This record gives sequence, C-alpha cells and structure tokens, in this order.
Amino acid sequence: MTSGVQEAREALGQRLREMRRAAGMSGRNLAELAGWHESKISKLEYGRRPPSEADIRFYCEYLNAPDQLPDLLATLRHIDTAYVEWRRVLGTGTRRGQDAVVKLAEQTRMTRIYQPYVIPGLLQTAEYAEAIIRQAIDFYRIPDDLDLGVAKRLERQQVLYKGDHRFHILVGEHALLTDVASDGVMIGQLDRLLAAMGLPRMAFGIVPLNAYCPAPSTNFVIYDERMVLVEAVSAELTITQPREIAVYQRTFQALTQQAVVGDAARALIAAALEQRS
Repeated sequence: MTSGVQEAREALGQRLREMRRAAGMSGRNLAELAGWHESKISKLEYGRRPPSEADIRFYCEYLNAPDQLPDLLATLRHIDTAYVEWRRVLGTGTRRGQDAVVKLAEQTRMTRIYQPYVIPGLLQTAEYAEAIIRQAIDFYRIPDDLDLGVAKRLERQQVLYKGDHRFHILVGEHALLTDVASDGVMIGQLDRLLAAMGLPRMAFGIVPLNAYCPAPSTNFVIYDERMVLVEAVSAELTITQPREIAVYQRTFQALTQQAVVGDAARALIAAALEQRS
C-alpha cells in the first residue's frame, strides 16, 4: 500500500472520529449500538482498518449526519484508486495510460484543462507529442512504445470534432516558451494553437506569466462535475470527493478570470513565435 493511500485512510478515519465527537458519543457507546467490539471503532478511526460502505452508513445514521454520507462514500469508493504511482500507470509503457484518457474524454461532455508548463495533449502536434512522450519514457524508465503512445494521443484528439463534447482549455504563458523540442517543432506547435483557437467546441485562454491565482496549482483536468485528475511527480491523483472537486472548480474559475483570450491570446502566441523565427 502506498503512503498516499494510508494517509487517505487515516484522513477518512479522522473525519469519522470528528463526527462521533461532535455528536457527543463515546466510542464504546457507538460500538454497543452497532454490536461491534469496541476495538473496531479505534481501528476505523485511526485508519488501521478500512471501513465498509455499511460502516459509513452506520456512522451517518447513528450520529445524525446524513448530509455527510455522499461525500464519505465517494471518498471510500475511490480511496484505493485515488493515488496511483506512475510506475503502475506506465509499467507496460505509455499506451495503457493513453487508452484510459481516451475513454474518459469520450465519456465526458465538458472537459476543463489547466496546463501551466506544456501544451495539453488534446492540442499537441505529432512532433511535439513525440518529444513529450520520449522524455516521459526516458525519465520514468518505462518500456519504449513511443509510436503507439503518439498514435493514441493523436487518436484522442478526435474527440474535439465529434459528439456532444465541449472543452475549456487554459495554458500558462510559460507553456508557449518552454523548450520542449527544437524551434521547428515549437513553431509548428504554436501555429497549431492559433488554428485550434477557432474550434467551435472549445474555449481557449492563456494565463499570463504575471497572473496571480489564490490557489497555485499544478496541471489538472476536470471531467464534468465528477472527477479531477492531477499529475504529480510520482503519481496520478484521482479526485472524486465533491468538496475537493469544488475547490478545483473554484481554482479553474480564478485562473479563467486571469487568462487572456481572443486577440490578446493570439498576441502572446505571436510574440512566442517571433522569438523562435
């Protein structure tokens, strides 16, 4: 078990403990009501034993906290998949992760993406995608399936043109300037951004270098109202708790308010192109 999963279990147990204390009930009394051994309460509340859905429902019912049930169940159901190390995601190469992202995109009506340092996969050229995926293969020391990974990333982009899908994409100005590959590749990628800005299904903005966000964040993707994926250095985080999703939604809104769009965004891209021509 990863330390992240254990920490999540301990955090869930702490919430259960706080609920019980707020209701003014001792662990012994709650165990008697449930017909449990008293030690079970301690194990649940300190993360030494994962609760079942029945356990969570019991807590909410007997502690008169039905409003807590949806969020607690969402936390429980995804606690073992919320923190997945990259060595598991990429253990057989990049294609598996790309397949999962393709399926998510196809199942989502509104996708909101924030990427501060590189161009998001949905808008990458083949050459830019090749550079990004090659660097990931080398850095994480995973099986080399570069061609398959690039092909799957480009396949994912078809979602931009079909079905009832909508996209709101924000990139940091830094992404325009990052030397992911040669000037030739970067020029092609920046030209692609200029063309993509006109897509009818997509809203696009650039967060300037001097913009301030009250909740600084790494890259993340919000899928409808149900899930957020966050890419950390060593792991992929899947956020499904409604209260946490709401924080990412507020963060995206704050970034949107800082972003420039339309002609102002085109001017930033043109300036980046000028530096490379």
